[in-house]
Amino acid sequence: MRHKSLAEFGLPVALAEPHASVVLFDKVCLAFDEKVILKNVTFAVRAGHTKIFLGASGAGKSTVLKIMLGLLRPDSGTVWVLGHRVDKMTETQLMGVRHHMGMVFQEGALFDSFTVGENVGYKLYEETTQPLAEVRQRVEEVLGFVGLSEHIDKQPSELSGGQRRRVAIARAMAAKPTLLLYDEPTTGLDPITALTIDDEIIKLRDLEAVTSVIVTHQLRDAYYVATRSASRDASGDLQIDTATEAKVNEADFVMLKDGNVHFEGSADELRGSTDPYLQMFLS
Repeated sequence: MRHKSLAEFGLPVALAEPHASVVLFDKVCLAFDEKVILKNVTFAVRAGHTKIFLGASGAGKSTVLKIMLGLLRPDSGTVWVLGHRVDKMTETQLMGVRHHMGMVFQEGALFDSFTVGENVGYKLYEETTQPLAEVRQRVEEVLGFVGLSEHIDKQPSELSGGQRRRVAIARAMAAKPTLLLYDEPTTGLDPITALTIDDEIIKLRDLEAVTSVIVTHQLRDAYYVATRSASRDASGDLQIDTATEAKVNEADFVMLKDGNVHFEGSADELRGSTDPYLQMFLS
């Protein structure tokens, strides 16, 4: 069954204008019985920027992503995504918002019985009326973007862990999302493989103008994404370079602690903080 887009629901798509808030949490609270998960959490994610959530296990990092997707509803506060208040939407309306979002899960969450190409094109096959030839063309395009074109007809079981994670990124970007959410995208990968995933995140942000929200406890990867930029030279070859100061400042770090925003700021501000909790986390 094809899911409708925002426009078909009569909901205008709030496309990312420079420095606009793609996501806005305002005093969001959530508890499960007596366990408080989030307490008055407020933050904004600007168009084309990166928001990186850090924190100990159980701090509420992944819960933030689930609220953005509308999989969880806060007990109080307001949540805006792509210009729409998602905490008050029906499930049918949420489908329209999710059409403009992509999600990369920690384990990739690929369908084992599908080929790589079928996994990448799944959303387009199921939720749009695009001709099959156009879907195949888009699948080939995004697999080329992540350097996996030759694996299009393989099964996920034939790929390495890093390759499967890159297939998951290709699947998330296939529908050309405005916003991409990453839940521990490099967990379980060796450092070299993790860097290939970091490079894909950077490429999507800088070459495809995708706004990124990353949940991670891997500080090395978080700093790498924040301090690098992607571009293409005159011949079209990809370059990953040290980012300019202005570009570095487009990545915001948020530290969650006991359900609260304990810190929010740039990579330099995080490194330079004298807060005892942050120093302990960073050590």
